[in-house]
Amino acid sequence: MVTVDVQLHQDRAEQDLPQPRLVIGGKDVTDASGGVHEHLNPATGLVQAHIPLAGAAEVDRAVAAARQAFEVWGTMRPAERRRLLTRFAGLIRDRIPGFAAICPLENGVCVGGWAENVGPRVAEWTEYYAGWADKIEGMVGAAYSPHENVEYTLAEPYGVIGHIITWNSPALSLAMKVPPSLAAGNTVVIKPAESTPFSALLFADLAREAGIPDGVINVVTGLGDAGAALVRHPGVDKISFTGGPATARRIMADAALNLKPVVFELGGKSANLLFADTDLDTVVPYCAAFAMSNTGQGCALPTRLLVERPVYDEVVARVTGVVAHLPVGDPLDPTTYIGPLIDATARDRVQHVIDTAAETGAGRLVYGGEPIDADGYFVTPTVFTDVDNRSDLAQREVFGPVLAITPFDTEDEAVALANDTEYGLSAYLQSRDITRVNRLVPRLKAGTVYVNPGPNPITSPATPFGGVGISGFGREGGKAGLDEFIHVKGVGIARV
Repeated sequence: MVTVDVQLHQDRAEQDLPQPRLVIGGKDVTDASGGVHEHLNPATGLVQAHIPLAGAAEVDRAVAAARQAFEVWGTMRPAERRRLLTRFAGLIRDRIPGFAAICPLENGVCVGGWAENVGPRVAEWTEYYAGWADKIEGMVGAAYSPHENVEYTLAEPYGVIGHIITWNSPALSLAMKVPPSLAAGNTVVIKPAESTPFSALLFADLAREAGIPDGVINVVTGLGDAGAALVRHPGVDKISFTGGPATARRIMADAALNLKPVVFELGGKSANLLFADTDLDTVVPYCAAFAMSNTGQGCALPTRLLVERPVYDEVVARVTGVVAHLPVGDPLDPTTYIGPLIDATARDRVQHVIDTAAETGAGRLVYGGEPIDADGYFVTPTVFTDVDNRSDLAQREVFGPVLAITPFDTEDEAVALANDTEYGLSAYLQSRDITRVNRLVPRLKAGTVYVNPGPNPITSPATPFGGVGISGFGREGGKAGLDEFIHVKGVGIARV
């Protein structure tokens, strides 16, 4: 039975959550035109904060503030931007416990697992891109025309970037988007989800403390109408969005009105290919637990486990054993691995997916499946085997603690199963045969392929991350992530 200390959650919310507000041009705004959202604690279902919501008026003010700040930030010496961003990263590192404290209250992330890694990841991404700020270069080419003396390029910022961040890991979403934007010389307007504004507020507070000029970072928490106003605004030069394909299609249509470029990271249905030559003692616990991390609310989690036939039955038994021992409960308890989903709608939707899969025979239910009677939004971790790869269970992103396992006989079959989806964000490969690894990696339809267990690789700031297919386009991370927020101007100087 899931147990939660309600009073502890209420006390911690009062102590650890930043004051709900918008941040526009360095000013705190507590009275906004979009109304007020009652923020419910996912573990208790109780109201713990009232969130002012931006409307079109606040978005307009935020964009104006960002445009004004761009005149300062965009023309600042790159070495000075690097110095300020490095100081910002240091303050984030000093406040790592603050990010960890926010996570369980904001969206139910377990403090003993995912949450304790959030602050270090935010600091790492900010440090990484701070280092890029004074290393952005153009190039000089040989004059092509006899009438030109020199040709060169300038790498310039776009101006104002609108960032619409995800709710399942808002601090990490901020870290993947905002530091490269700032390093390139852009200013930003951030729209968090109404259910997860607190990480963005702490982020903005630390930027202000670091000396980053007012208006460089603006926060306008809001509903879909605020997001639409941001996308359509003529003062916004590019949009970066993390979320689902349905919302992305609406954003793309709105951005098309001004032919505005976009970056999309849109989720996935990542396959994890497990071959018989791997070390099951190491690999199976990793595959089982990682698929359930953040209560399954991760776009790149390996939620489809494809297993080579000779070890299939053993792997199924071992995975079931691992999942059965993952503690479910209060996200403030450091021993808990699986906490609540973000809200009641998510809980009901995931439970419906489980019930439907069991009823239709999409797979064989071998663990979990039953609802949890609790005030918060909990779902039992669930494992299906012998899953039909054409079923909704295998083709649709569940975004909950549900793992689908399917057998394969040959490499070709494994690759075909892995690629047989509209998504293409990540893929995973478990094998000690490096020849096989090198043979299969190019064949997997995914933006990133991760080979064999290790520390969570998804959040490495040096590795480009993004998808193909309906998982989106554009990249976050590495030099590619910086280049998303730079446009190249060509210059040709004629002989005189």
